[in-house]
Amino acid sequence: MVAQVEAVGRSRRRALLQLLADGEVHSGAELAAQLGISRAAVWKTLRRAADELGLDLETQRGQGYRLHRPLELLDAARIEVALSEPARGALADIQVLEAVDSTNTRLMQAATAGAPSGSVCLAERQLAGRGRSGRGWVSPFGANIYLSILWRSPLAPAQLGGLSLACGVAAARALRDNGVVDIGLKWPNDLHWRRRKLGGLLLEVVGESQGPSHVVVGLGVNLHLSRAQAAAIDQPWADLATVLGTAMPGRNALAGALVDGLLRALMDFAAAGLDPFLEDWHRLDAYLGEPVTLHMGERRITGICAGVAADGGLVLETAEGRRTFHAGEVSLRSAPVR
Repeated sequence: MVAQVEAVGRSRRRALLQLLADGEVHSGAELAAQLGISRAAVWKTLRRAADELGLDLETQRGQGYRLHRPLELLDAARIEVALSEPARGALADIQVLEAVDSTNTRLMQAATAGAPSGSVCLAERQLAGRGRSGRGWVSPFGANIYLSILWRSPLAPAQLGGLSLACGVAAARALRDNGVVDIGLKWPNDLHWRRRKLGGLLLEVVGESQGPSHVVVGLGVNLHLSRAQAAAIDQPWADLATVLGTAMPGRNALAGALVDGLLRALMDFAAAGLDPFLEDWHRLDAYLGEPVTLHMGERRITGICAGVAADGGLVLETAEGRRTFHAGEVSLRSAPVR
Protein backbone atom coordinates (compact mmCIF):
# COMPACT_ATOMS: atom_id res chain seq x y z
CA MET A 1 0.00 0.00 0.00
CA VAL A 2 2.80 2.41 0.93
CA ALA A 3 4.63 1.64 -2.33
CA GLN A 4 1.44 2.30 -4.30
CA VAL A 5 0.94 5.67 -2.60
CA GLU A 6 4.56 6.62 -3.29
CA ALA A 7 4.19 5.62 -6.95
CA VAL A 8 1.09 7.81 -7.29
CA GLY A 9 3.00 10.68 -5.68
CA ARG A 10 5.91 10.30 -8.10
CA SER A 11 3.55 10.15 -11.07
CA ARG A 12 1.73 13.31 -9.92
CA ARG A 13 5.02 15.11 -9.38
CA ARG A 14 6.32 14.22 -12.83
CA ALA A 15 3.04 15.33 -14.43
CA LEU A 16 3.24 18.70 -12.67
CA LEU A 17 6.86 19.17 -13.71
CA GLN A 18 5.93 18.39 -17.31
CA LEU A 19 3.28 21.12 -17.17
CA LEU A 20 5.77 23.61 -15.72
CA ALA A 21 8.62 22.55 -18.00
CA ASP A 22 8.11 25.47 -20.39
CA GLY A 23 9.27 27.95 -17.75
CA GLU A 24 6.04 29.95 -18.03
CA VAL A 25 3.67 30.89 -15.20
CA HIS A 26 0.85 28.40 -14.58
CA SER A 27 -1.92 29.08 -12.09
CA GLY A 28 -2.70 26.66 -9.32
CA ALA A 29 -6.27 26.39 -10.61
CA GLU A 30 -5.04 25.48 -14.12
CA LEU A 31 -2.64 22.84 -12.81
CA ALA A 32 -5.26 21.38 -10.48
CA ALA A 33 -7.83 21.15 -13.27
CA GLN A 34 -5.45 19.40 -15.67
CA LEU A 35 -4.47 16.78 -13.10
CA GLY A 36 -7.85 16.44 -11.42
CA ILE A 37 -6.53 17.28 -7.96
CA SER A 38 -7.04 20.11 -5.49
CA ARG A 39 -5.07 23.36 -5.52
CA ALA A 40 -3.81 22.42 -2.06
CA ALA A 41 -2.45 19.15 -3.48
CA VAL A 42 -0.71 21.10 -6.23
CA TRP A 43 0.94 23.39 -3.70
CA LYS A 44 1.99 20.50 -1.44
CA THR A 45 3.39 18.44 -4.32
CA LEU A 46 5.36 21.32 -5.80
CA ARG A 47 6.82 22.46 -2.49
CA ARG A 48 7.95 18.91 -1.75
CA ALA A 49 9.41 18.58 -5.25
CA ALA A 50 11.32 21.84 -4.83
CA ASP A 51 12.70 20.75 -1.47
CA GLU A 52 13.61 17.19 -2.45
CA LEU A 53 14.89 17.85 -5.97
CA GLY A 54 16.53 21.23 -5.44
CA LEU A 55 14.35 22.92 -8.05
CA ASP A 56 14.30 26.69 -8.35
CA LEU A 57 10.51 27.10 -8.15
CA GLU A 58 8.98 30.56 -8.08
CA THR A 59 5.60 31.14 -6.44
CA GLN A 60 4.00 34.34 -7.72
CA ARG A 61 1.19 35.53 -5.47
CA GLY A 62 -2.12 35.67 -7.29
CA GLN A 63 -0.61 34.27 -10.50
CA GLY A 64 0.78 30.81 -9.93
CA TYR A 65 4.02 28.87 -10.26
CA ARG A 66 6.94 28.79 -12.66
CA LEU A 67 10.32 27.13 -12.88
CA HIS A 68 13.19 29.60 -13.02
CA ARG A 69 14.63 27.68 -15.96
CA PRO A 70 12.71 25.61 -18.55
CA LEU A 71 13.09 21.89 -17.96
CA GLU A 72 13.23 19.00 -20.43
CA LEU A 73 12.72 15.72 -18.62
CA LEU A 74 14.34 12.63 -20.09
CA ASP A 75 12.15 10.24 -22.06
CA ALA A 76 13.31 6.75 -23.07
CA ALA A 77 11.22 6.68 -26.26
CA ARG A 78 12.55 10.03 -27.48
CA ILE A 79 16.13 8.94 -26.77
CA GLU A 80 15.68 5.67 -28.65
CA VAL A 81 14.22 7.48 -31.68
CA ALA A 82 17.46 9.47 -31.91
CA LEU A 83 19.57 6.32 -32.31
CA SER A 84 20.99 5.10 -35.61
CA GLU A 85 20.06 1.64 -36.87
CA PRO A 86 23.40 0.07 -35.79
CA ALA A 87 23.06 1.49 -32.28
CA ARG A 88 19.43 0.43 -32.04
CA GLY A 89 20.50 -3.08 -32.97
CA ALA A 90 22.99 -3.13 -30.08
CA LEU A 91 20.52 -1.67 -27.59
CA ALA A 92 18.86 -3.98 -25.07
CA ASP A 93 16.72 -1.41 -23.24
CA ILE A 94 16.73 2.16 -21.93
CA GLN A 95 15.75 2.90 -18.35
CA VAL A 96 15.20 6.47 -17.15
CA LEU A 97 15.10 6.97 -13.39
CA GLU A 98 14.03 10.04 -11.46
CA ALA A 99 16.78 9.49 -8.89
CA VAL A 100 19.44 6.86 -8.28
CA ASP A 101 22.57 6.54 -6.19
CA SER A 102 24.60 6.35 -9.41
CA THR A 103 23.80 5.03 -12.87
CA ASN A 104 27.07 3.09 -12.85
CA THR A 105 26.26 1.45 -9.53
CA ARG A 106 22.79 0.52 -10.78
CA LEU A 107 24.13 -1.18 -13.90
CA MET A 108 26.98 -2.90 -12.04
CA GLN A 109 24.32 -4.46 -9.83
CA ALA A 110 22.17 -5.29 -12.85
CA ALA A 111 25.14 -6.95 -14.55
CA THR A 112 25.61 -9.28 -11.59
CA ALA A 113 21.92 -10.16 -11.83
CA GLY A 114 22.32 -11.09 -15.52
CA ALA A 115 21.23 -7.92 -17.34
CA PRO A 116 21.99 -8.11 -21.08
CA SER A 117 24.70 -6.27 -22.96
CA GLY A 118 23.41 -2.99 -24.32
CA SER A 119 21.40 -2.06 -21.23
CA VAL A 120 21.30 1.73 -20.81
CA CYS A 121 20.45 3.65 -17.65
CA LEU A 122 19.92 7.41 -17.37
CA ALA A 123 18.83 9.45 -14.38
CA GLU A 124 17.44 12.90 -13.75
CA ARG A 125 19.48 13.06 -10.58
CA GLN A 126 22.26 11.08 -8.87
CA LEU A 127 22.43 10.97 -5.10
CA ALA A 128 25.95 9.54 -5.05
CA GLY A 129 27.38 10.23 -8.49
CA ARG A 130 30.96 9.05 -8.89
CA GLY A 131 33.95 10.30 -10.82
CA ARG A 132 37.48 8.92 -11.03
CA SER A 133 39.65 8.38 -7.95
CA GLY A 134 36.62 8.22 -5.67
CA ARG A 135 35.51 11.79 -6.36
CA GLY A 136 31.85 12.71 -6.24
CA TRP A 137 30.07 13.89 -9.39
CA VAL A 138 27.81 16.91 -8.98
CA SER A 139 24.40 15.68 -10.18
CA PRO A 140 21.49 18.14 -9.69
CA PHE A 141 18.01 17.19 -10.90
CA GLY A 142 17.23 17.69 -14.58
CA ALA A 143 20.28 19.85 -15.17
CA ASN A 144 22.79 17.60 -16.94
CA ILE A 145 23.16 14.18 -18.52
CA TYR A 146 24.08 11.18 -16.39
CA LEU A 147 24.11 7.89 -18.29
CA SER A 148 25.68 4.45 -18.14
CA ILE A 149 25.84 1.53 -20.58
CA LEU A 150 26.48 -2.13 -19.75
CA TRP A 151 28.57 -3.99 -22.32
CA ARG A 152 29.58 -7.65 -22.22
CA SER A 153 32.78 -8.79 -23.92
CA PRO A 154 34.60 -12.09 -24.48
CA LEU A 155 37.87 -10.25 -23.80
CA ALA A 156 39.81 -10.23 -20.54
CA PRO A 157 39.70 -7.02 -18.48
CA ALA A 158 43.35 -6.31 -19.35
CA GLN A 159 42.44 -6.21 -23.04
CA LEU A 160 39.92 -3.42 -22.48
CA GLY A 161 42.52 -0.88 -21.34
CA GLY A 162 42.05 1.39 -24.34
CA LEU A 163 38.26 1.38 -24.20
CA SER A 164 38.04 4.57 -22.11
CA LEU A 165 39.88 6.45 -24.87
CA ALA A 166 37.54 5.07 -27.53
CA CYS A 167 34.51 6.14 -25.49
CA GLY A 168 36.03 9.57 -24.92
CA VAL A 169 36.46 10.02 -28.66
CA ALA A 170 32.86 8.90 -29.22
CA ALA A 171 31.51 11.41 -26.69
CA ALA A 172 33.65 14.21 -28.15
CA ARG A 173 32.43 13.40 -31.67
CA ALA A 174 28.80 13.53 -30.52
CA LEU A 175 29.32 16.90 -28.86
CA ARG A 176 31.18 18.23 -31.90
CA ASP A 177 28.34 17.08 -34.16
CA ASN A 178 25.96 19.04 -31.93
CA GLY A 179 27.83 22.29 -32.38
CA VAL A 180 30.54 22.22 -29.69
CA VAL A 181 33.78 23.63 -31.05
CA ASP A 182 37.06 23.62 -29.14
CA ILE A 183 36.19 20.27 -27.56
CA GLY A 184 39.25 18.40 -26.31
CA LEU A 185 40.25 15.25 -24.45
CA LYS A 186 42.43 14.93 -21.37
CA TRP A 187 43.92 11.50 -20.77
CA PRO A 188 42.41 9.13 -20.00
CA ASN A 189 38.74 10.15 -20.07
CA ASP A 190 37.93 13.82 -19.43
CA LEU A 191 36.05 16.05 -21.87
CA HIS A 192 37.38 19.60 -21.82
CA TRP A 193 36.29 22.84 -23.41
CA ARG A 194 38.97 25.54 -23.43
CA ARG A 195 40.72 23.91 -20.46
CA ARG A 196 37.53 23.61 -18.46
CA LYS A 197 35.96 20.28 -17.62
CA LEU A 198 32.74 19.77 -19.55
CA GLY A 199 32.27 16.08 -18.86
CA GLY A 200 33.94 12.87 -17.90
CA LEU A 201 33.79 9.11 -18.18
CA LEU A 202 34.07 6.39 -15.57
CA LEU A 203 34.60 2.83 -16.81
CA GLU A 204 34.29 -0.10 -14.41
CA VAL A 205 35.35 -3.55 -15.59
CA VAL A 206 34.73 -6.94 -13.99
CA GLY A 207 35.72 -10.29 -15.45
CA GLU A 208 37.80 -13.44 -15.44
CA SER A 209 41.53 -13.11 -16.00
CA GLN A 210 41.19 -14.72 -19.45
CA GLY A 211 37.69 -13.38 -20.13
CA PRO A 212 34.81 -12.98 -20.48
CA SER A 213 34.18 -9.63 -18.83
CA HIS A 214 31.66 -6.87 -18.60
CA VAL A 215 32.18 -3.13 -18.46
CA VAL A 216 29.91 -0.32 -17.38
CA VAL A 217 30.63 2.91 -19.23
CA GLY A 218 29.46 5.95 -17.28
CA LEU A 219 29.28 9.42 -18.83
CA GLY A 220 28.39 12.74 -17.26
CA VAL A 221 28.07 15.97 -19.28
CA ASN A 222 27.32 19.38 -17.80
CA LEU A 223 24.38 21.09 -19.50
CA HIS A 224 23.18 23.65 -16.94
CA LEU A 225 25.14 24.31 -13.75
CA SER A 226 24.68 27.28 -11.47
CA ARG A 227 27.66 28.52 -9.51
CA ALA A 228 25.97 27.31 -6.33
CA GLN A 229 25.53 23.80 -7.77
CA ALA A 230 29.13 23.76 -9.01
CA ALA A 231 30.62 24.96 -5.72
CA ALA A 232 31.87 21.45 -4.90
CA ILE A 233 33.80 21.09 -8.18
CA ASP A 234 37.51 21.44 -7.47
CA GLN A 235 38.67 22.44 -10.97
CA PRO A 236 37.70 24.86 -13.74
CA TRP A 237 34.41 23.73 -15.30
CA ALA A 238 32.07 24.56 -18.17
CA ASP A 239 28.53 23.71 -19.16
CA LEU A 240 26.84 23.55 -22.55
CA ALA A 241 24.57 26.46 -21.70
CA THR A 242 27.72 28.60 -21.60
CA VAL A 243 29.31 26.96 -24.64
CA LEU A 244 26.30 26.91 -26.97
CA GLY A 245 23.83 29.40 -25.51
CA THR A 246 20.51 29.32 -27.37
CA ALA A 247 21.96 26.90 -29.95
CA MET A 248 22.04 24.07 -27.40
CA PRO A 249 20.13 20.98 -28.59
CA GLY A 250 17.34 19.44 -26.58
CA ARG A 251 18.33 17.25 -23.66
CA ASN A 252 16.77 14.09 -25.11
CA ALA A 253 18.32 14.69 -28.54
CA LEU A 254 21.74 15.13 -26.97
CA ALA A 255 21.32 12.09 -24.73
CA GLY A 256 20.37 10.10 -27.83
CA ALA A 257 23.45 11.32 -29.69
CA LEU A 258 25.72 10.35 -26.80
CA VAL A 259 24.13 6.91 -26.33
CA ASP A 260 24.35 6.34 -30.08
CA GLY A 261 28.01 7.32 -30.20
CA LEU A 262 28.95 5.15 -27.23
CA LEU A 263 27.09 2.06 -28.48
CA ARG A 264 28.72 2.34 -31.90
CA ALA A 265 32.12 2.88 -30.27
CA LEU A 266 31.66 -0.25 -28.17
CA MET A 267 30.86 -2.24 -31.31
CA ASP A 268 33.80 -0.78 -33.22
CA PHE A 269 36.18 -1.46 -30.33
CA ALA A 270 34.95 -5.06 -30.15
CA ALA A 271 35.69 -5.46 -33.86
CA ALA A 272 38.97 -3.58 -34.23
CA GLY A 273 40.26 -2.39 -30.87
CA LEU A 274 41.52 1.15 -30.33
CA ASP A 275 43.02 1.64 -33.79
CA PRO A 276 39.93 3.28 -35.42
CA PHE A 277 39.94 5.93 -32.68
CA LEU A 278 43.61 6.87 -32.47
CA GLU A 279 43.62 9.46 -35.25
CA ASP A 280 40.73 11.34 -33.67
CA TRP A 281 42.28 11.03 -30.22
CA HIS A 282 45.50 12.67 -31.41
CA ARG A 283 43.48 15.43 -33.07
CA LEU A 284 41.42 15.98 -29.91
CA ASP A 285 44.32 15.72 -27.44
CA ALA A 286 44.00 19.07 -25.65
CA TYR A 287 47.40 18.96 -23.96
CA LEU A 288 49.71 17.47 -26.59
CA GLY A 289 53.16 19.04 -26.26
CA GLU A 290 52.44 20.62 -22.90
CA PRO A 291 54.17 20.04 -19.53
CA VAL A 292 52.12 17.82 -17.23
CA THR A 293 52.46 15.87 -13.99
CA LEU A 294 51.23 12.30 -13.74
CA HIS A 295 50.05 11.35 -10.24
CA MET A 296 50.36 7.65 -9.40
CA GLY A 297 49.57 7.30 -5.72
CA GLU A 298 52.46 8.99 -3.95
CA ARG A 299 54.58 9.09 -7.10
CA ARG A 300 54.83 12.18 -9.30
CA ILE A 301 56.19 11.92 -12.84
CA THR A 302 56.69 15.13 -14.77
CA GLY A 303 57.18 15.43 -18.48
CA ILE A 304 55.89 16.71 -21.79
CA CYS A 305 52.69 15.10 -23.07
CA ALA A 306 53.60 13.19 -26.24
CA GLY A 307 50.20 11.69 -26.99
CA VAL A 308 48.99 8.14 -26.50
CA ALA A 309 50.41 4.77 -27.47
CA ALA A 310 48.63 2.22 -29.67
CA ASP A 311 47.30 0.48 -26.55
CA GLY A 312 45.97 3.71 -25.02
CA GLY A 313 48.82 4.38 -22.62
CA LEU A 314 49.92 7.94 -21.93
CA VAL A 315 53.28 8.81 -23.52
CA LEU A 316 55.48 11.31 -21.69
CA GLU A 317 58.84 12.77 -22.62
CA THR A 318 60.61 12.70 -19.25
CA ALA A 319 64.11 13.44 -18.03
CA GLU A 320 64.74 9.69 -18.33
CA GLY A 321 63.45 9.55 -21.90
CA ARG A 322 60.13 8.65 -23.51
CA ARG A 323 57.95 6.52 -21.23
CA THR A 324 54.44 5.05 -21.45
CA PHE A 325 52.04 4.84 -18.52
CA HIS A 326 48.75 2.99 -18.18
CA ALA A 327 47.49 4.35 -14.87
CA GLY A 328 47.44 7.61 -13.00
CA GLU A 329 45.89 11.04 -13.19
CA VAL A 330 47.23 13.95 -15.18
CA SER A 331 47.45 17.49 -13.84
CA LEU A 332 48.66 20.45 -15.85
CA ARG A 333 51.79 22.43 -15.06
CA SER A 334 51.92 26.10 -15.95
CA ALA A 335 48.68 25.80 -17.89
CA PRO A 336 46.60 28.92 -17.26
CA VAL A 337 42.84 28.84 -17.76
CA ARG A 338 41.81 30.85 -20.83
